[in-house]
Amino acid sequence: MRIDVITTFPEYLKPLELSLVGRAIDDGLVTLTVTDLRDFTGDRHRTVDDTPYGGGPGMVMLAEPWGQALEHVLAPELTLPSPDGTVPSQKPLLIVPTPAGQPMTQSLAREWSSRAHLVIACGRYEGIDQRLMESAGDRFDVVEASLGDFVVFGGEVAALAFIEAVVREVPGVIGNVESLVEESHSAGLLEAHTYTKPPQWRGLAVPDVLLSGNHQAIARWRRDESLRRTANVRPDLIVKLLPENCDARDLEVLAELGWSPVHGGFSRSAPAVAD
Repeated sequence: MRIDVITTFPEYLKPLELSLVGRAIDDGLVTLTVTDLRDFTGDRHRTVDDTPYGGGPGMVMLAEPWGQALEHVLAPELTLPSPDGTVPSQKPLLIVPTPAGQPMTQSLAREWSSRAHLVIACGRYEGIDQRLMESAGDRFDVVEASLGDFVVFGGEVAALAFIEAVVREVPGVIGNVESLVEESHSAGLLEAHTYTKPPQWRGLAVPDVLLSGNHQAIARWRRDESLRRTANVRPDLIVKLLPENCDARDLEVLAELGWSPVHGGFSRSAPAVAD
Protein backbone atom coordinates (compact mmCIF):
# COMPACT_ATOMS: atom_id res chain seq x y z
CA MET A 1 0.00 0.00 0.00
CA ARG A 2 1.16 3.52 -0.81
CA ILE A 3 0.00 6.45 1.35
CA ASP A 4 0.62 10.08 0.41
CA VAL A 5 -0.17 12.88 2.83
CA ILE A 6 -0.29 16.49 1.66
CA THR A 7 -0.02 19.09 4.41
CA THR A 8 1.32 22.51 5.33
CA PHE A 9 2.87 20.95 8.46
CA PRO A 10 4.97 17.94 7.38
CA GLU A 11 6.52 17.55 10.85
CA TYR A 12 3.08 16.77 12.24
CA LEU A 13 3.25 13.35 10.60
CA LYS A 14 6.55 12.35 12.25
CA PRO A 15 4.84 10.09 14.85
CA LEU A 16 3.94 7.71 12.03
CA GLU A 17 7.59 6.65 11.98
CA LEU A 18 7.04 5.08 15.42
CA SER A 19 5.45 1.88 16.68
CA LEU A 20 3.69 -0.58 14.36
CA VAL A 21 3.11 1.93 11.55
CA GLY A 22 6.84 2.64 11.46
CA ARG A 23 7.58 -1.08 11.48
CA ALA A 24 5.12 -1.63 8.60
CA ILE A 25 7.01 1.05 6.65
CA ASP A 26 10.37 -0.53 7.48
CA ASP A 27 9.06 -3.96 6.45
CA GLY A 28 7.88 -2.66 3.08
CA LEU A 29 4.20 -3.32 3.78
CA VAL A 30 3.41 0.39 3.51
CA THR A 31 5.08 3.27 1.68
CA LEU A 32 4.45 6.66 3.29
CA THR A 33 5.31 9.97 1.64
CA VAL A 34 4.57 13.36 3.18
CA THR A 35 4.40 16.32 0.77
CA ASP A 36 4.55 20.00 1.76
CA LEU A 37 1.70 21.87 0.07
CA ARG A 38 3.70 25.12 0.17
CA ASP A 39 6.17 23.63 -2.32
CA PHE A 40 3.47 24.21 -4.97
CA THR A 41 2.88 27.90 -4.37
CA GLY A 42 4.10 30.58 -6.77
CA ASP A 43 4.78 33.60 -4.58
CA ARG A 44 7.52 34.49 -2.11
CA HIS A 45 5.10 34.24 0.82
CA ARG A 46 4.16 30.68 -0.19
CA THR A 47 0.47 31.57 0.10
CA VAL A 48 -2.02 28.71 0.36
CA ASP A 49 -5.21 30.57 1.36
CA ASP A 50 -7.37 33.61 0.62
CA THR A 51 -10.62 35.23 1.79
CA PRO A 52 -13.88 33.41 0.98
CA TYR A 53 -16.14 34.54 -1.83
CA GLY A 54 -19.44 35.73 -0.42
CA GLY A 55 -17.80 37.04 2.72
CA GLY A 56 -17.64 35.48 6.15
CA PRO A 57 -14.95 34.74 8.71
CA GLY A 58 -11.81 32.73 8.17
CA MET A 59 -9.77 31.83 5.12
CA VAL A 60 -10.22 29.23 2.39
CA MET A 61 -7.36 27.16 0.95
CA LEU A 62 -6.58 27.88 -2.70
CA ALA A 63 -7.39 25.17 -5.25
CA GLU A 64 -4.28 25.69 -7.42
CA PRO A 65 -1.57 24.58 -4.97
CA TRP A 66 -3.70 21.57 -4.14
CA GLY A 67 -4.23 20.75 -7.80
CA GLN A 68 -0.49 20.83 -8.44
CA ALA A 69 0.25 18.77 -5.34
CA LEU A 70 -2.22 16.08 -6.41
CA GLU A 71 -0.65 16.00 -9.86
CA HIS A 72 2.72 15.58 -8.18
CA VAL A 73 1.70 12.49 -6.19
CA LEU A 74 0.35 10.93 -9.38
CA ALA A 75 3.50 11.60 -11.41
CA PRO A 76 4.61 9.30 -12.78
CA GLU A 77 1.19 7.65 -12.89
CA LEU A 78 1.28 4.49 -10.83
CA THR A 79 0.08 1.11 -11.99
CA LEU A 80 0.08 -0.39 -8.53
CA PRO A 81 -1.48 -3.82 -8.12
CA SER A 82 -4.28 -4.08 -5.58
CA PRO A 83 -3.35 -5.87 -2.32
CA ASP A 84 -4.48 -9.25 -3.69
CA GLY A 85 -1.98 -8.88 -6.55
CA THR A 86 -4.49 -8.23 -9.34
CA VAL A 87 -4.00 -5.57 -12.01
CA PRO A 88 -5.15 -2.98 -12.84
CA SER A 89 -5.76 -1.23 -9.54
CA GLN A 90 -8.57 1.16 -8.71
CA LYS A 91 -8.16 4.89 -8.90
CA PRO A 92 -6.21 6.26 -5.95
CA LEU A 93 -8.50 7.14 -3.05
CA LEU A 94 -8.38 10.82 -2.07
CA ILE A 95 -9.41 11.29 1.57
CA VAL A 96 -10.23 14.81 2.71
CA PRO A 97 -10.59 15.09 6.49
CA THR A 98 -13.39 17.50 7.40
CA PRO A 99 -15.99 17.75 10.18
CA ALA A 100 -18.56 17.95 7.38
CA GLY A 101 -17.61 14.48 6.08
CA GLN A 102 -19.01 11.03 6.75
CA PRO A 103 -18.00 9.59 10.14
CA MET A 104 -14.91 7.40 10.17
CA THR A 105 -15.73 3.81 11.15
CA GLN A 106 -13.94 0.50 11.51
CA SER A 107 -15.66 -0.77 8.36
CA LEU A 108 -14.31 2.23 6.43
CA ALA A 109 -10.80 1.54 7.74
CA ARG A 110 -11.13 -2.06 6.57
CA GLU A 111 -12.43 -0.92 3.17
CA TRP A 112 -9.62 1.61 2.72
CA SER A 113 -7.01 -0.99 3.67
CA SER A 114 -7.85 -2.88 0.48
CA ARG A 115 -6.82 0.08 -1.67
CA ALA A 116 -3.38 0.25 -3.26
CA HIS A 117 -2.97 4.03 -3.02
CA LEU A 118 -4.40 6.46 -0.48
CA VAL A 119 -3.88 10.23 -0.64
CA ILE A 120 -4.88 12.32 2.38
CA ALA A 121 -5.36 16.06 1.87
CA CYS A 122 -4.94 17.86 5.20
CA GLY A 123 -6.90 21.06 4.89
CA ARG A 124 -6.91 23.94 7.37
CA TYR A 125 -8.80 27.17 8.08
CA GLU A 126 -12.32 26.98 6.60
CA GLY A 127 -11.36 24.12 4.29
CA ILE A 128 -10.31 23.72 0.65
CA ASP A 129 -11.97 25.39 -2.34
CA GLN A 130 -14.72 22.93 -3.30
CA ARG A 131 -13.61 22.98 -6.94
CA LEU A 132 -10.56 20.96 -5.92
CA MET A 133 -12.76 17.99 -4.96
CA GLU A 134 -14.83 18.36 -8.14
CA SER A 135 -11.74 18.47 -10.33
CA ALA A 136 -10.01 15.59 -8.53
CA GLY A 137 -12.92 13.25 -9.28
CA ASP A 138 -11.50 12.63 -12.75
CA ARG A 139 -8.45 10.78 -11.40
CA PHE A 140 -9.37 9.94 -7.79
CA ASP A 141 -12.16 8.35 -5.88
CA VAL A 142 -12.88 11.20 -3.48
CA VAL A 143 -14.26 10.81 0.04
CA GLU A 144 -14.70 13.45 2.73
CA ALA A 145 -14.40 11.86 6.18
CA SER A 146 -14.82 13.10 9.73
CA LEU A 147 -12.93 12.09 12.85
CA GLY A 148 -15.96 13.02 14.94
CA ASP A 149 -18.51 15.71 15.70
CA PHE A 150 -15.97 18.31 16.75
CA VAL A 151 -13.60 20.76 15.11
CA VAL A 152 -9.78 20.88 15.32
CA PHE A 153 -7.24 23.20 13.71
CA GLY A 154 -6.47 21.02 10.68
CA GLY A 155 -6.67 17.65 9.01
CA GLU A 156 -3.34 16.36 10.27
CA VAL A 157 -4.69 14.94 13.53
CA ALA A 158 -7.37 13.09 11.55
CA ALA A 159 -4.77 11.86 9.07
CA LEU A 160 -2.77 10.31 11.93
CA ALA A 161 -5.85 8.50 13.20
CA PHE A 162 -7.01 7.39 9.74
CA ILE A 163 -3.58 6.01 8.83
CA GLU A 164 -3.25 4.05 12.09
CA ALA A 165 -6.75 2.60 11.65
CA VAL A 166 -6.05 1.59 8.05
CA VAL A 167 -2.49 0.29 8.43
CA ARG A 168 -3.40 -2.07 11.28
CA GLU A 169 -5.86 -3.73 8.87
CA VAL A 170 -3.14 -4.36 6.26
CA PRO A 171 -2.22 -8.08 6.22
CA GLY A 172 1.05 -8.73 8.02
CA VAL A 173 1.03 -5.63 10.20
CA ILE A 174 -0.68 -7.20 13.24
CA GLY A 175 0.95 -10.43 14.33
CA ASN A 176 -2.10 -11.87 16.11
CA VAL A 177 -4.95 -11.47 13.62
CA GLU A 178 -7.46 -12.65 16.24
CA SER A 179 -7.06 -9.29 17.96
CA LEU A 180 -8.61 -7.65 14.88
CA VAL A 181 -11.66 -9.89 15.23
CA GLU A 182 -12.23 -9.38 18.95
CA GLU A 183 -11.60 -5.64 19.28
CA SER A 184 -14.17 -2.90 19.68
CA HIS A 185 -16.36 -2.16 16.63
CA SER A 186 -15.23 -5.26 14.73
CA ALA A 187 -18.65 -6.85 15.27
CA GLY A 188 -20.63 -3.68 15.87
CA LEU A 189 -20.08 -3.80 19.64
CA LEU A 190 -17.58 -2.43 22.13
CA GLU A 191 -14.97 -4.84 23.44
CA ALA A 192 -15.36 -6.28 26.95
CA HIS A 193 -13.14 -4.93 29.72
CA THR A 194 -9.69 -6.55 29.91
CA TYR A 195 -7.44 -7.64 32.79
CA THR A 196 -3.90 -8.93 33.36
CA LYS A 197 -1.61 -9.98 36.25
CA PRO A 198 -1.77 -9.89 39.24
CA PRO A 199 -5.16 -11.48 40.06
CA GLN A 200 -5.53 -9.08 43.03
CA TRP A 201 -4.55 -5.41 42.81
CA ARG A 202 -5.29 -2.84 45.51
CA GLY A 203 -8.19 -4.91 46.79
CA LEU A 204 -9.71 -5.37 43.33
CA ALA A 205 -9.99 -8.87 41.85
CA VAL A 206 -10.02 -10.17 38.31
CA PRO A 207 -13.41 -11.80 37.54
CA ASP A 208 -13.23 -15.47 38.54
CA VAL A 209 -14.34 -16.72 35.14
CA LEU A 210 -11.19 -15.31 33.51
CA LEU A 211 -9.05 -17.44 35.84
CA SER A 212 -11.12 -20.59 35.34
CA GLY A 213 -9.45 -21.93 32.21
CA ASN A 214 -12.94 -22.65 30.81
CA HIS A 215 -12.62 -21.09 27.36
CA GLN A 216 -16.27 -21.52 26.51
CA ALA A 217 -17.35 -19.76 29.71
CA ILE A 218 -14.78 -17.02 29.14
CA ALA A 219 -16.04 -16.41 25.60
CA ARG A 220 -19.61 -16.20 26.88
CA TRP A 221 -18.62 -13.80 29.68
CA ARG A 222 -16.82 -11.55 27.21
CA ARG A 223 -19.81 -11.52 24.89
CA ASP A 224 -22.15 -10.66 27.78
CA GLU A 225 -19.85 -7.87 28.98
CA SER A 226 -19.51 -6.56 25.45
CA LEU A 227 -23.29 -6.29 25.17
CA ARG A 228 -23.58 -4.62 28.57
CA ARG A 229 -20.78 -2.15 27.91
CA THR A 230 -22.18 -1.22 24.51
CA ALA A 231 -25.70 -0.78 25.88
CA ASN A 232 -24.46 1.52 28.62
CA VAL A 233 -21.90 3.55 26.66
CA ARG A 234 -23.04 3.40 23.01
CA PRO A 235 -26.75 2.56 22.90
CA ASP A 236 -26.80 3.81 19.31
CA LEU A 237 -24.85 0.67 18.36
CA ILE A 238 -27.42 -1.59 20.03
CA VAL A 239 -30.15 0.05 17.96
CA LYS A 240 -28.36 -1.11 14.80
CA LEU A 241 -27.53 -4.61 16.09
CA LEU A 242 -29.29 -7.25 13.97
CA PRO A 243 -31.44 -9.64 16.03
CA GLU A 244 -30.67 -12.50 13.65
CA ASN A 245 -27.00 -12.18 14.62
CA CYS A 246 -27.86 -12.68 18.31
CA ASP A 247 -28.22 -16.02 20.07
CA ALA A 248 -30.64 -16.79 22.90
CA ARG A 249 -28.23 -15.64 25.60
CA ASP A 250 -27.59 -12.35 23.76
CA LEU A 251 -31.32 -11.68 23.70
CA GLU A 252 -31.58 -12.54 27.39
CA VAL A 253 -28.79 -10.10 28.33
CA LEU A 254 -30.27 -7.35 26.19
CA ALA A 255 -33.72 -7.94 27.68
CA GLU A 256 -32.22 -7.54 31.17
CA LEU A 257 -30.83 -4.21 29.99
CA GLY A 258 -34.20 -3.10 28.64
CA TRP A 259 -33.78 -3.82 24.92
CA SER A 260 -36.23 -5.68 22.69
CA PRO A 261 -35.69 -6.91 19.10
CA VAL A 262 -37.61 -5.10 16.38
CA HIS A 263 -37.44 -5.28 12.60
CA GLY A 264 -33.86 -4.47 11.59
CA GLY A 265 -32.51 -3.78 15.08
CA PHE A 266 -33.40 -3.23 18.74
CA SER A 267 -35.42 -0.68 20.67
CA ARG A 268 -35.31 0.27 24.30
CA SER A 269 -38.30 -1.27 26.03
CA ALA A 270 -37.47 -0.09 29.55
CA PRO A 271 -34.86 2.11 31.26
CA ALA A 272 -31.41 0.62 30.77
CA VAL A 273 -29.87 -1.11 33.80
CA ALA A 274 -26.33 -0.10 34.70
CA ASP A 275 -23.59 -2.64 35.34
